[in-house]
Amino acid sequence: MLCIGLFGTCGGSKWRDRFMAAYRGENIPFYNPQVADWKPEDAVEEAKHLANDSVILFPVTSETYGIGSLAETGFNILNAIRLDDRRDFVILIEQRLDDHLDNEAMRQESLRTRALVKEHLKKLNLDSIYVVESLEEMLAISITLFRAAALREPLKKFNPRQ
Repeated sequence: MLCIGLFGTCGGSKWRDRFMAAYRGENIPFYNPQVADWKPEDAVEEAKHLANDSVILFPVTSETYGIGSLAETGFNILNAIRLDDRRDFVILIEQRLDDHLDNEAMRQESLRTRALVKEHLKKLNLDSIYVVESLEEMLAISITLFRAAALREPLKKFNPRQ
């Protein structure tokens, strides 16, 4: 689907607000899986977008320990990538944690896991994976990737697999 999926850190995080405002200003469709009253049927829609959106964003921000998100990052990317498909994945794994996260054991595990996941992502050697250092880079790259996907969209009719 010609759409940007806003996956990654949820909970009370507000990182999506700036992205959604920018996308609205550019008339770019997006999917936000973070809803106020999540229900099991929301999982169906989320899975559909994860499997089909043309651009997938997956930031793991410094706001949470992110242990689950870090595990989910690799799992979802590897399961979502289809070698006969052209979709792009933009990943941000912040290498620090906010000060309010003060459980020392969890901090150490999170920081270790963040470093490992980031290094493994860099080694994937896939043209469709973009590992960025900031939310600003993620936003700029996502808009560029969406525009590229929109340019490719009319060409799909010439692909016998479509």
